[in-house]
Parts: sequence; C-alpha cells; structure tokens
Amino acid sequence: MTMRHSLSLLAFALLPCFAHAISDSTLLAAREAFRNNDSTQLASLGNGSGDRDPLAAWPGYWQARLALDNGDDNPSRAFISNGGNAFLRERLLNDWVQSLGKRGDWDGILRVAPALSGEARDADSSCWLDVATLNRRQTVASAPDLWQNVRLSDGCARLVEEQAARGVLTPAQTEARMRLLLAGNYLTVARRLAAAANLGERFFTAGGAEQLVQQLLTLGKNNPVAALERAAASEAMFSKAQSGFLYGQLALRSAQRLNMPQALDAFERADPQQLTDEQWEWWLRAALRQQDWGRLEQLSRRLPEALAGKGAWQYWRARSLQALGRGNEATPLLIKISFEHNYYGLLAKEELGTTLEAPLSRSPTPLTLQRQLLADPDIQHALALFELSLRNNKPEWREDGRRVWRWALRGRNDEQLLAAAEIALERNLYDMAIYAAERTVRTHDFSLRFLTPYRDTTRRYASQLEIDEAWVYGLIRQESRFLNVARSGVGASGLMQLMPATAKWVAGKMGLPSYQVNDVDTNIRLGTWYLRHVLDNLSSHPVLATAAYNAGPGRARGWQAAMPLEGAIYAETIPFTETRDYVQKVMANAVYYAGAFRQPGNTLKSRLGIIPAR
Repeated sequence: MTMRHSLSLLAFALLPCFAHAISDSTLLAAREAFRNNDSTQLASLGNGSGDRDPLAAWPGYWQARLALDNGDDNPSRAFISNGGNAFLRERLLNDWVQSLGKRGDWDGILRVAPALSGEARDADSSCWLDVATLNRRQTVASAPDLWQNVRLSDGCARLVEEQAARGVLTPAQTEARMRLLLAGNYLTVARRLAAAANLGERFFTAGGAEQLVQQLLTLGKNNPVAALERAAASEAMFSKAQSGFLYGQLALRSAQRLNMPQALDAFERADPQQLTDEQWEWWLRAALRQQDWGRLEQLSRRLPEALAGKGAWQYWRARSLQALGRGNEATPLLIKISFEHNYYGLLAKEELGTTLEAPLSRSPTPLTLQRQLLADPDIQHALALFELSLRNNKPEWREDGRRVWRWALRGRNDEQLLAAAEIALERNLYDMAIYAAERTVRTHDFSLRFLTPYRDTTRRYASQLEIDEAWVYGLIRQESRFLNVARSGVGASGLMQLMPATAKWVAGKMGLPSYQVNDVDTNIRLGTWYLRHVLDNLSSHPVLATAAYNAGPGRARGWQAAMPLEGAIYAETIPFTETRDYVQKVMANAVYYAGAFRQPGNTLKSRLGIIPAR
C-alpha cells in the first residue's frame, strides 16, 4: 500500500458526521423552489438556522436572496447576524450590496459594505461601493481601464458613467467608450453614458460623422481593406478623435485577420489615447508576425504599465533586444521571467541556456495538517457539496463545490495548499487538487500540479497511435483537468472534451457502433485517434494539431503564414484568445509531463519548432 493511499483511507475516516443533517431531498427541493421564485415553498423547507450540517444554510440563503429581489432586507440582515456558513454570508453580503445599488440606496451600501473586506468583495460590489461613495461626494481610487470593456456588470457600468460625469475619464476615453458601445450595439448603455457625460445627441444623429464611423466599423468586420479605403476617402469629414478611433479599430480587425502590413499602417494612424489593451497587444503582435524587431522593441516601451509588466511582453521585448544585438539588456528580463512556472517562464529559461529538469515532487503533507484542514468548516462545506453532487448526479452542486473550495483556499500558505491538494486527490477531485497545488508561492509539488490519472489507458492508446504521451496528458489537463464528467458550454464531453459530432464521426471511422463518450477508456480512445488524425493532416506538427483540436483544422491551417514561421510566433499571433492561450498551455504542460516521464531532449522550443508555410 502506498503512503498516499494509506493517508487517503485515514483521511476519509476523519470526515465528520453531522447531527441533524439536512436531507438531500430537502436541498434539491429548496434549490428548485429558488429557481421557480417560490418563496412559500422555500419557507416550508426551513432555513437551517442552528444546524451544524454545512449544507443546512442553503435554504435560508435562498430565502434571503428572494427577499432581496423584492426589496426586503430583513432576511439578509437576520441570516448574516446569525453567523454560521461563512461562504454564504459573504455571498449574501455581495448580493445585498448589488441589490441596494440597483435600488440607488447609497447610504444602505455604505452601511453594509464595511462587513465586506476588499478581498471579500466581488467586482460588481466593489463598483457599487465606489458609486455610492462618489454619490456621497467622496473620492475613490480611479479604475481607468473599465471604460475599455463594453460587457460590464451593472455596478461597473454605472461606475464608468459616474467617472465620465465627474471628469475622472478623459474626454477621449469617454468618447471612445461611446463608440465601442455603439459598435457592439449596446444602445441602452450608450444612451445612459451620453446622458451622464452630457454628450447630447451627436452620437445618434443620422447622417452625422459618428454614424459614418459606425458604418465603416460594420463594414470593417468583414472587409477591413474596403473600410480603410473608405475611411481614407472620407477623412475630411472626421475630427482627429473620430479618425484616430476608427483607424485603431480597423487596425485591430486587420491584425486579427493576420494582414499585418495593413494593420501596422492603420495603427500608426490611430489615437493612442483611445487604444484598448487588446489593441495595444495586437499592435505588438503585428510587428512580431512581421519580425519587425525594431518596431516591436519601440512599441514595448510605449505599452501601458499593466501590459508592460506581463510575462508575454517582457519575453518578446527581450527577444527583440536580442535580435537588435542588445543581449545585455535582454538578460535581466529573461532572468526575471524564468522564475515563472508557465509557458513564458519555460521559454525564458531556454533563452538563458537552461532547460526544465524533472519536475519537483515531495513527500505527502503531514497527516496532522490534513486533519486540521478536514476539520475546517469551509473545507467541510466544499467536500459536502462534492459528495451531494456525486450522490444525486447533479452537476450544479459540483459547481457550487468548486466555488466554495476556491474560496476556502483563499489566503492559505503553501503547506496548507499542498495538504488541500492531497485531500482533493484522495477523493479523485483532480481539478481541485491541481487548483490548490498551482497556488503555492515558494514550496511546490509538481506531481500534484501535473497529475497522471488513467496512466495505463492513456499510455496504451498513445503508444498504439504513436503520439507523444506527454502531449496527450498536456492536452487532457487543459481540456478537463481530468474530470471525466466535464461538459463544456458548447456541449463537449469527457476527459478530452469531444464534441458530439466529432465523437460520432471518429467512432464511425473506428468502427464503433455504440459508445459512451464519458467512459474514460472510450473518451481517451476516441480523443487520441482524432488527435492523430489532425496531426497527420497538418504537417505532423503538434502546434498545428493542438490549435486544430481547439479551433478546427481549417482555422489552424489558415493561420499559417506564406513563409515558415517560428512556432512561438505562430502561437502568439493566433487570432482567437481562447485558442492562443490553449495552445501555449498545452505545449507548456507537455514539457512538464515529459520531464516527469524522463523523456530526453525535452524543450519547449523544440516542441514549438518551425511552422511550415501555408
């Protein structure tokens, strides 16, 4: 029996038994009553007051939530003053602040908010508190970047309006936000911002210059070339601000279509004050794709401070300095990034001439520490939710368990995080084990960060298909965190997140008349076959195959350049944010797994390789 297995058996024995435990049927009925807005049925099920079961407080929380929707604060006040479930108290405080904000009760927010520390406030509650503070003629720390995001919560959208009204935003930022909202068809929010900032009707006047800007942006979604031609022909109609905004947006569209010469030309004509973080990053990507190292270095110095500090742009700034013969300036940047345990950290290490050694693992955490964590009410709450979900096959309770687990680990030290990872691993909560292990700061256990469940199955199919087992593991880790019942918002299922149509097509090719896509063996068998298929059809290049697995073979092929391209540059300039992040993480994961498997010649740059010409 292994040390971890013996600890697992004892840890299960340490789980507490709760007197007067609330029944599963009561919890399921209470959740359904909340969904149906049925306060009478909820009240009949009790509120769990005084019950030691960590799940007993949920009906009372839902009762208070429904009351808030009806403008009644008393149940929330009673629930919070009663003590008990800390996660639900904090969650209800945030709900309460947001309810008060929607009602415009600024004094109410200022009374409730002190009970929420900065860490406890979610983004919307923080915004509502700032709105309340501004409305009571007090100053708040500015949040200058909010204006860039058109999809803000109610509280943060209101905060931007208050900032615009009070001159916290520059006129250029306010007008840029107006144009972004109109381009996204957020007319109601745009109307509110125009009223708050006293902009009048000029953004909504038919036939005006602002309307022409919107028309050219609409054209530019599908045809940036034509839109830029019309913009140049109509330039006399635009103010400098209008023209600068329009060129910046059309530059972004061009860059995301990988027309980098056109994008670079348009960015030079854009107004830097109206550029969002996304636009700044694509300006650098355009220079990178062209391998215009001089321009990339210059742009990296102009980046807003928050972006300049990102590992991605520190790494590419270092690369541009190397290309320009300024290696002495590049080295300090690379050294700094090399301490990060991620894609850019690995690349930086290799630029410095070092490679990843076998990932660090350590002995299991002391049982006494696991016992302490298992006695923690918040850890008990999370584990009880996972068990409830498993007993009743209700994924929504698992999602609640994940929220509580992440919340319960807030502020923990490295030893506690690793003990929590062990506890999760013992219960096959692989995703939560990885979550805990990834958050350590100084003391790491990479065997917990890069778990290898289902090893026999994965190794067997990888070997049969002659694909790299480390790569397969890197992909599964990114796809599902080894949760075999994982299901994405678009319907992908299982460890390797197969879409229904893909699974059916692969099963047909393999001659499988029937299959269960969430069965571990079947899912890995189908997923590895499809991975081999896209690899064979994309120049046997794992970067292209990884991109294809996420976004489709046609897109992966379309993103190739007219000439061979360094794999890291191809990955950095993938137009889809999700796919770009996915490819980088899968390839970095593969390096860590290859180290654990003692594979020779294991470098990220060799895995990224050179992408052949289209």
